Amino acid sequence: MSDGVHIVEMGPRDGLQNEKVAISVEDRVAFVEALVAAGLHTCEVGAFVSPKAIPQMVGSDQVLRTVSHLPGEFHVLVPNEKGYDAAIAAGAKVVSVFASASEGFSRANINCSVAESIERFKPVVARAKADGVKVRGYVSCVLGCPFDGEVKPEAVARVARQLWDLGCYEISLGDTIGVGTPTKARQLLRTVGKEVPLANLAMHFHDTYGQALANLYAGLEEGVRVIDSAAGGLGGCPYAPGATGNVATEDVVYMLEGMGIATGVDMQRLLAATNQVSRLLGRPPVSRVATALNAKQGKAART
Repeated sequence: MSDGVHIVEMGPRDGLQNEKVAISVEDRVAFVEALVAAGLHTCEVGAFVSPKAIPQMVGSDQVLRTVSHLPGEFHVLVPNEKGYDAAIAAGAKVVSVFASASEGFSRANINCSVAESIERFKPVVARAKADGVKVRGYVSCVLGCPFDGEVKPEAVARVARQLWDLGCYEISLGDTIGVGTPTKARQLLRTVGKEVPLANLAMHFHDTYGQALANLYAGLEEGVRVIDSAAGGLGGCPYAPGATGNVATEDVVYMLEGMGIATGVDMQRLLAATNQVSRLLGRPPVSRVATALNAKQGKAART
């Protein structure tokens, strides 16, 4: 448990994609700059998706081009070859593809079956290999689906293995609607770990039912050392009714550092980044740690 943990910051993409308030390219760039300054050197900064489907991600090409000079690794989401073309034109070095462990969510999210989604990503991953671009894979609804209900760990393992076999260097397991509990999270990781090395798995847990930190702790005990989180607890999914944000980066950092696990993140700078974006959104962060520190320091984000 004393090994360092790598945090992948999701705020600029997964965090903002479901917000009603559209954040300008300039402000999104400033957000990424603040996160990098806080020590979060791996950030997902945009998505090359239909502007009609996710208008909040318009201008992702400009964001990526502008932050590319910063020290770090910047990921962008691509749904298909068209998105990949746009990402490469903007200078992407790492792209993410996504599949669901449930049929209901796959059809609601990208209008195709799970098997069809994998087929759709095959040419993307093949081209990325040829171009020297890294590919990260997401699996959605790993602990439950808003349409299908319970999702079996074996179904998650099957999709994760397919993405791994295609050539994804890391597979991020997403509790999209935040319904998991520690026992279920542990069983999930043990099952998926038989198909994909634990060293190549990441945990992407939303906090809808307040279980994300407990689930992450269970995953840490199993040996997973990569965590996706979003500053301020930003997030949600347009296709997952009722789901709240990602686990807050501040809460994750506070827990890990309190356990003696190094994160390399400066909490005060992270808090500043969170307050910065919260003011733009017109509401305080949902992070418990950010709320506590703001109250303690008298620096609550003014809305």
